[in-house]
Amino acid sequence: MSELENNTDPDSNDDEKGEKNFNDRRRNAYDTYPLLSPHAAAFLGLIGGFFLYQFVGGMLTIAVFGFDIEHAPIDSFRLMTIAVQILFMLLPALLLARWIYGDVSDIISIKIPRWQELVLFSVGIIILAPLLQSYLYIQSFFIDQLAATSAFANSIKEVLDSLNELVEQTYNNLLTADSIPELMFVAVVVAAIPALCEEVMFRGYIQRSFELKMTPFRAALLTAVFFGLFHFNPYGLLPLILLGLYFGFAAYMSKSLVVPILLHFLNNFAAVTLFYALGEEEVISTESLNSAGLESNIFLFFVLTAIFTIIVLVIKKYYSKLSIQ
Repeated sequence: MSELENNTDPDSNDDEKGEKNFNDRRRNAYDTYPLLSPHAAAFLGLIGGFFLYQFVGGMLTIAVFGFDIEHAPIDSFRLMTIAVQILFMLLPALLLARWIYGDVSDIISIKIPRWQELVLFSVGIIILAPLLQSYLYIQSFFIDQLAATSAFANSIKEVLDSLNELVEQTYNNLLTADSIPELMFVAVVVAAIPALCEEVMFRGYIQRSFELKMTPFRAALLTAVFFGLFHFNPYGLLPLILLGLYFGFAAYMSKSLVVPILLHFLNNFAAVTLFYALGEEEVISTESLNSAGLESNIFLFFVLTAIFTIIVLVIKKYYSKLSIQ
């Protein structure tokens, strides 16, 4: 993804035009926007979004269902999850973009991509998902090995296991479905709504704000780090960061949030369908492997990494050709 660091990228002309329009507006004596520097705007979105979603949303959920969330009516809990995501993530991103920058479309682009773009990036996510899953298996093996030989490491692992158990229990409640219609509803709750809300906030408002003051790669990487931390998944932190970086790469190259929204949806929908088909243990469990399983997953990890690298290069070549047409 080093293309993000290159100032002569295929879409540099479009970027220069966009930056020129943005700077021209800033120089206009009658235009007070932006009200904050892009860096301050991005961190305002991060801090505000975190507080609203995690704390206000959490308190609202507790106020409705009490502390025994595990035994709350599942469909009501799912509807609450949708409401919290829209009210405390999607809506703040749109309002902040409008308030700080004046024109939401300056920051959050929803232009329709070409079908070739959708296909190329979708192939990438199809490869990246099992690649990250193989990494999780390898990581789990070595964490267990380290915990078995170090009391300090084992104590840290116990804390992480407790946090991970909470994450798994939450997803287990949301993902469990007893019929195809319920599965479709779960897909809306876990795949469609998060894809829309999180991408508008992270790859839309936050990453775009960072891009106005730093290189595209740094903007995408920094956004991806916060994206990973936002999910409170201790063992899945690095995979979430890499996933977020790919979403950021897609948003920057395509100049549209439609692509990362689709990728986010496909990734989450695959988890929903696999959970429905295989059950909890095969999808979100981080149980360790034996040596044979470790070797096969290491082999799979490197093969998939090579394939994914080729796909990224093909995507870069596609945009390079597009820019000279």
